[in-house]
Amino acid sequence: MKEIVKNLFISMRPKQWIKNLFLFAAIIFVKEFTDFSKLLTVVFAFILFCLAASAVYLVNDLLDFEQDRNHPKKRSRPIASGKLSQNTAWLVAALLIVLSLGNSLFINPYFAMLIANYILLNILYSFYLKRVVIIDVIVVAAGFLIRVIAGAVAIGVTFSQWLILSTFFLTLFLGISKRKNELAYPQNSLTRTGLNQYSPQLLDQMNMIVLPSTIITYAFYTFSSEHSKLLMVTIPIVLYGLFRYLFLISVKETIDDGPTDDLLFDKHLLVTVFIWLIVSAGIILYAG
Repeated sequence: MKEIVKNLFISMRPKQWIKNLFLFAAIIFVKEFTDFSKLLTVVFAFILFCLAASAVYLVNDLLDFEQDRNHPKKRSRPIASGKLSQNTAWLVAALLIVLSLGNSLFINPYFAMLIANYILLNILYSFYLKRVVIIDVIVVAAGFLIRVIAGAVAIGVTFSQWLILSTFFLTLFLGISKRKNELAYPQNSLTRTGLNQYSPQLLDQMNMIVLPSTIITYAFYTFSSEHSKLLMVTIPIVLYGLFRYLFLISVKETIDDGPTDDLLFDKHLLVTVFIWLIVSAGIILYAG
């Protein structure tokens, strides 16, 4: 039983829950993080998205069972290695979906619709969309966009359109960069249908459009911010973070879990995000 729980927890990808921190964007940027009841609501929403995301990861591993067995790193995953039975994984995935959807109604119906769309979109991604070139990275970015909007809907606030666009372009940039890293290892193309449709040149050209769009939309947000024009001082911090990530992609020599590992294990990137959060929160709270 202990081994089953351990392997289930690994398959639920707790390290990836960091992505759900995007739900806190709205409460920070609309200056509502001092409202304890709203903060608790977003924390609850974060937990529900973690459950939903874990369900999606389980479904993905179940559908990719055969391919993962031939992958140099993924073959050690509990489902691919046979340490966790497929029946158990399906049962837990279904339970997590029911828990996340059922409890989402306690927040509000609109939030429930968003988390349902997130689950549906990601299951479609696991079944088919991840094999469709370009659509795959757009779907990943859309998942982050749903998180940001869900965070705003959970507490009933409106959110800057520029910041929503910036989030979309940022996560699209991260997704494209991850594909470039995956493409650097031929074994990925053997176990992942669709990846070989990309080329480094295409991905570089896509980022030539997406990266400037990220910077421009974020800059427009700081210029038009309802809080303070002082938010413009965060632009160099954002620029450094983006350039640091580009650097990491260019020198990376191992297969990892992409942006999550880069954020958690690169001290420069971690410190940059921390500084950006502190400076942004300080300006919003005291100069807004």
